[in-house]
Amino acid sequence: MIDNICTFLTNKIKKEMPEVDDEKAEIIMYGLQNIIGEIPKTFLVLLIAYFLGIFKETLITFLLLLPYKSFSGGFHLKTHIGCIIGTTLFYCGIALISKYIIIEPIVKYILIAVIWIFGIIMITLYAPADTENVPILAKKDRKKKRILSYITFTIGLLVAAFIQNNIICNILILGNFVQTLTITKIAYRLTNNKYGYEVYTNTSTQNV
Repeated sequence: MIDNICTFLTNKIKKEMPEVDDEKAEIIMYGLQNIIGEIPKTFLVLLIAYFLGIFKETLITFLLLLPYKSFSGGFHLKTHIGCIIGTTLFYCGIALISKYIIIEPIVKYILIAVIWIFGIIMITLYAPADTENVPILAKKDRKKKRILSYITFTIGLLVAAFIQNNIICNILILGNFVQTLTITKIAYRLTNNKYGYEVYTNTSTQNV
């Protein structure tokens, strides 16, 4: 159903915009699949969260991590089912763990400091972590997203350091750490992904 809708819209765009070739159409198709696919997937994740008794925590997790996740990127699972499972584990898992763990203040500050250093290094190396299907090639766009990744990541951990709410604190610490893991080269290898920027840069170099 989703694929049929995306195919129809992509063909419509190609018809209205002759300059869109097959390569660009494929990128548009993938982007539409992500956008349209996110709607039912989000509702499904929240429905699962409701039955698990962590609806509020999952919704908070989604809202708090959305800015950093949007700017830093990360790997994509290849199938809709895999994506739904991965997204559910990400949001519901973080919410569930955050609801029940308690981190001592001294440990919390040390943890935040270590995660911040690790995150800054990973953002510098890999953010924005794009994919082959949706590459981010413009240097201006990459620089902007990397800067915003630094900002949203740092703000999230600063809030975690000072906020009194234990659950929100845990969500910010654990969530920012897990999201940072999704942009790393190890995560891309484990999920059989490639950085789109590197693929298209290497291809352009070889064609010269």
